Amino acid sequence: MKVVAVYSIKGGVGKTTAAVNLAWEAAHDLRVLLWDLDPQGAATYLLQVKPKLKGGVDSLVSGKTVAGAAVRSTTYEQLDVLPADDSYRELDLVFDAAKKSTQRIEKVLDTLADDYDLVILDCPPGASLVAENAMRAADIVVVPLVPSPLSLRSLDQVKGIVAESTRPAPILGFLSMVDRRKTVHREAVESLHNDHKEVIELVVPSTVIVERMGTERAPIATYAPRAEATLAYERLWKRIQSVVKAKQAKHKR
Repeated sequence: MKVVAVYSIKGGVGKTTAAVNLAWEAAHDLRVLLWDLDPQGAATYLLQVKPKLKGGVDSLVSGKTVAGAAVRSTTYEQLDVLPADDSYRELDLVFDAAKKSTQRIEKVLDTLADDYDLVILDCPPGASLVAENAMRAADIVVVPLVPSPLSLRSLDQVKGIVAESTRPAPILGFLSMVDRRKTVHREAVESLHNDHKEVIELVVPSTVIVERMGTERAPIATYAPRAEATLAYERLWKRIQSVVKAKQAKHKR
């Protein structure tokens, strides 16, 4: 089982949008679990899953709630969600109080290893113990970058957090929410890939089609299959797959 962490220090950069659409793309060939680690529960909402976790996240982390029992199916074949609810606001404290506090996500995922080929972690923004856990568990860290002067600072901060992990994962950055009408965005598209090897030549545009996810409550490809954003996430998944080399297990559910 491979683990993809979608993460950014900064919020509002299209992180959850990327996590949901990557999960949908991957589920064509793999058994996928999207673990919504963000207390806002946006991924849970977009995939139309009820944000209820029996006993809260404390029970899940402690093992009192079996992880498999907390997983919820979606309307999409081979795509499940481990939902976030209000208890995730305390997740940092829950991890801090636990033994081996930076290994709790790994421990939960170990119990699900036979059920999934790929796990996508929709991480909350910011530097936190949750982020440390996710970075330790990840086989790759995917970083959406809004083209602005602060994007490089965000990338450097992510690199610093990953470097401190006991098992540093490769980082893959891409430009998100790009508006080519803006000079600073065009300049970022032209320069970031050349100046920073972690940033690939892939652009997800700022468009009403992406914004419609909130009303459609569905991955973009389900209602706009030929849109530029849909094709961008398809290419992004193929690039991630080339790095992590996730494979379908022999025994499907």
